[in-house]
Amino acid sequence: MTRGRLAALLLGAALCGAWLASAAGVPRQAREARAAPREPQAAQFDALATDMQAQAGRLRDRLAQAPAPRPSMRNPFRFAERSASAVRAPRAKAPAWEPPLIVPGIREPALQLIGVAETRTTDGLVRTAMITGGHGELMMVTSGQRILGRYEVVAVGADAVELRDVDSGAVRRLILQ
Repeated sequence: MTRGRLAALLLGAALCGAWLASAAGVPRQAREARAAPREPQAAQFDALATDMQAQAGRLRDRLAQAPAPRPSMRNPFRFAERSASAVRAPRAKAPAWEPPLIVPGIREPALQLIGVAETRTTDGLVRTAMITGGHGELMMVTSGQRILGRYEVVAVGADAVELRDVDSGAVRRLILQ
């Protein structure tokens, strides 16, 4: 590198440094923020927001004038008193197909027939009823078996099962839903 070139480089660096130093002492002027041109959709949203605020104010006014609801006399945690229902007297001569009357004081368990399966055996067709109890238990029974210690399975059809109450002799029919 020659002396002339080195002197030119040093002079250029000194000029740049002096220029940067002089710019550091000048305070900056705040720029004016230019408002961007509004889109037509923004104007529609503003109109919609204004309309919603007006409607909300009208709704508040109407709710303030509305009558207060009366306290409910109904208590969902207490059963109503019921009068004793009359028990029907048995008929003098009931047809053979009609089941005996169920005593109203005995509560029937919640049973539901959810399916019937068929199996072919050497003795013939054997149907198995699938019954659910009140507590989500599944019972798979065939004709002649007892369930819940209370019912005997009389017959299992393609879409129904007949249960006979061992104590009262009443017949209960569950139909596939």
